[in-house]
Amino acid sequence: ASANALFGNKPSVLVGDFLFSRSFELMVEDGSLQVLAILSRASSIIAEGEVLQLITANDTETNEDAYLEVIRSKTAALFAAACRIGAIVTERPKVEEEALDSYGLNLGIAFQLIDDVLDYSAKQAVLGKTVGDDFREGKITLPIILAFRRGDDEEREFWRRTVERLEQQDGDIEHAMKLMEKHASLADTIARARHYGEVARDALGIFPDGPIKQAMIDVIDFCIDRAY
Repeated sequence: ASANALFGNKPSVLVGDFLFSRSFELMVEDGSLQVLAILSRASSIIAEGEVLQLITANDTETNEDAYLEVIRSKTAALFAAACRIGAIVTERPKVEEEALDSYGLNLGIAFQLIDDVLDYSAKQAVLGKTVGDDFREGKITLPIILAFRRGDDEEREFWRRTVERLEQQDGDIEHAMKLMEKHASLADTIARARHYGEVARDALGIFPDGPIKQAMIDVIDFCIDRAY
């Protein structure tokens, strides 16, 4: 089960904040300005991603490119930074540093795509938060973008009412899920996640086979096949 399911959302967020701040303390102790620069830059990119998400919130005209830019900034940047830092502190060659950055970036995109799918398909007790929270908040994610783009005029008006104007009624979340099933928007979001997972896997091609490489491949599979 997720930390959200075990401890609740607020404690999980606070622990995440603590770990993030603790990482800066450890980097200062290590004395690596390069590592500090990478994670500081990642922090800035994450903040920019949050701003981009605010800009696209409740906007059904948001396209797939804009959405991907949000998740690259908001989620994948931290994955990429963490993987790149691992190469730096162990003094690996530049080519390996770049490969791990690519692995982390694409893993992060795949992770967030699945996260957005789970908001409409997971079991609440396992997920640790209310299913449909993104919908209720009017958060524009790829499942909505695809369903809106493929829908007819009546369906598009449903999305405008529910996620743009937030004029939601009983049964709207269930109807939203039916439209996503009708237009295969959840299935196609998962397919895109698998694509980015394959790109992440390909980035590991320069490394020799072994238990560490296999563990990193297993992380990709877990991120895509997870239920929470």
